[in-house]
Amino acid sequence: MARRGKNKGRPVSGWLILDKPVDFGSTEAVSKIRWLFKAQKAGHAGTLDPLASGMLPIALGDATKTVPYVMDGRKVYQFTVTWGEERTTDDLEGTASQSSDIRPREDDIRSLLAKYTGIIEQVPPQFSAIKIDGNRAYDLARSGEVMDIPSREVEIHRLDLVACPDADRAVFEVECGKGTYVRSLARDMGRDLQCYGHISQLRRTFVAPFDEEDMVTLAELIELEDVEDDAERLAALDAYLIDTGEALTLLPHVAVSDQQAQRLRMGNPILLRGRDAPLPADEAYATSGGRLIAIGAIAQGEFRPRRVFGGSS
Repeated sequence: MARRGKNKGRPVSGWLILDKPVDFGSTEAVSKIRWLFKAQKAGHAGTLDPLASGMLPIALGDATKTVPYVMDGRKVYQFTVTWGEERTTDDLEGTASQSSDIRPREDDIRSLLAKYTGIIEQVPPQFSAIKIDGNRAYDLARSGEVMDIPSREVEIHRLDLVACPDADRAVFEVECGKGTYVRSLARDMGRDLQCYGHISQLRRTFVAPFDEEDMVTLAELIELEDVEDDAERLAALDAYLIDTGEALTLLPHVAVSDQQAQRLRMGNPILLRGRDAPLPADEAYATSGGRLIAIGAIAQGEFRPRRVFGGSS
């Protein structure tokens, strides 16, 4: 029987909130961060297109267990729509598929915003990660196939017109829920305004619970490659990490004792007693001494662990 190999890299855990540059893929960014930190494992919470910049939360080690909670969080994007052309990719990367000489008035744009606020039906772009019969839509689109992608509900909490620098462009800011395609917003608004449109600039500035102050640029991290001492360089990199538990701050929280923490790490429930005992919740997290111990449910006076954390967080 073959022996399982040891995981390569350090068992470092935490969140790195990268300010992803343009022309750098999300998967490429994760690989670079994992290499810089010499981490055993890494993953990201929500893809950013190569032509988009901004916040890409990257989870290292145990933090990868909390990725779904960040992916479910609200997001804020600032984006520019260029009017006059609809493109195959709904951004600068594609070729023109529709064109118009019409340019919308600012009042017409503002009057349209309410239609795209709240729960709306949205058709994802042809070039997207949506699966069609087991295949990614972008793979089918690259082969020349035009797909009938069904619409789905997404939630737009806020859509603001920020500026109209000229007749050809409009700048927006949107706060939205999981699964929203900003490229689809540009495409659909252009169709409604009968002028067509596509994304010419896109930047993500917020992914709950992280904000712009948490971001670090790739250039800042790469500068540390010049530090010759390996331990010193890794310590400087680790200083940029945010505690794993910060990804869960929107959930109910339970503080537990060391003894309770040991029970949770073994997969056992603990009793929650007293008048300050938390209310029932499908999702909650437990900490001991400020360290993340478990994610679980609160039910019938107990905290019942589903995922436990035993390493550095």
